[in-house]
Amino acid sequence: MCEILIFGGTTEGRELVAFCDENKIRAYVSVATDYGENLLGKSEYITVLNGRMNEYRISAFIEENGIKTVVDATHPYAVEVSENIKKACLKANIERIRIKRSSGEFFESAKYFDNTRSLVDYLNSTRGKILITTGSKELQEYCKVENFSKRCAVRILPCEENIGKCLELGFSPDMIIAEKGPFSKEKNVIHMKKFGVDYLVTKESGRAGGFEEKIRAAAECSAVPLVIKRPKEQGISFEEAKLKLMSLT
Repeated sequence: MCEILIFGGTTEGRELVAFCDENKIRAYVSVATDYGENLLGKSEYITVLNGRMNEYRISAFIEENGIKTVVDATHPYAVEVSENIKKACLKANIERIRIKRSSGEFFESAKYFDNTRSLVDYLNSTRGKILITTGSKELQEYCKVENFSKRCAVRILPCEENIGKCLELGFSPDMIIAEKGPFSKEKNVIHMKKFGVDYLVTKESGRAGGFEEKIRAAAECSAVPLVIKRPKEQGISFEEAKLKLMSLT
């Protein structure tokens, strides 16, 4: 019987699926998009759930399928999703395991911001080209940057939905990079030099998100890294989560 539900869509989520497959641990894995599902390998031990789930859908799934343990391996910035998972687990009185991504190094060369709005305000006090590497979710906020269609290049996951969103918002087709990361320092440098980037916008995504490689690439390109700080959270490491899953079998 499958009593484990994993929320993925991240590097940790994919690695956890591979771990479950290798150790014959049966689990449901929830991803938000077709792209996220396609990144997961086929396994007789994994049942993939494709589509976004709010608190009520999570609660219903837990009840209907007799879930005993939920693993939250979503992105550190997916605050709303994590909160929905937490509420559903509390309601069902079941165990929730939150995987906390290591923060990584603090860089003196970077400017740190509490949120996207304050970062956009800063950008409007500057001139020069910008590479946005924070994903597609909050792209509409960067439309508030003056002359954004000429100043802002965006790097997104290579799926039609994301590309369509960029074009709909008014980003130039020539300023869109649709590729899957994490990226090496060298690849980041190539992207930055392509647009003559003066500012690199990123999240404090840790080692799994290629944060350090972005910062070091910015230094090589004499660009200023602009970093959205990570929300504070509690959780356990990826290695601890694997041990926990092994104990459930």
